[in-house]
Amino acid sequence: MINIRVNGENLNLENPTSLTDFLSSQNINTQFIAVAYNQEVIAKDDYPSIILDNGDSLEIVKPVGGG
Repeated sequence: MINIRVNGENLNLENPTSLTDFLSSQNINTQFIAVAYNQEVIAKDDYPSIILDNGDSLEIVKPVGGG
């Protein structure tokens, strides 16, 4: 079992998985988000090469309109 932290909450995964697959499994549209992986903001082009494993952390941020 893989334990990761997403936006401050613990989450368990069955196996290591790519960031792209994880976001897809959570129904997150990657067009309008920013992701910090282990406290480092990463480019969308890097999502497929990042493999989530035990102890990793993600912060997924969506823009909010307003004024």
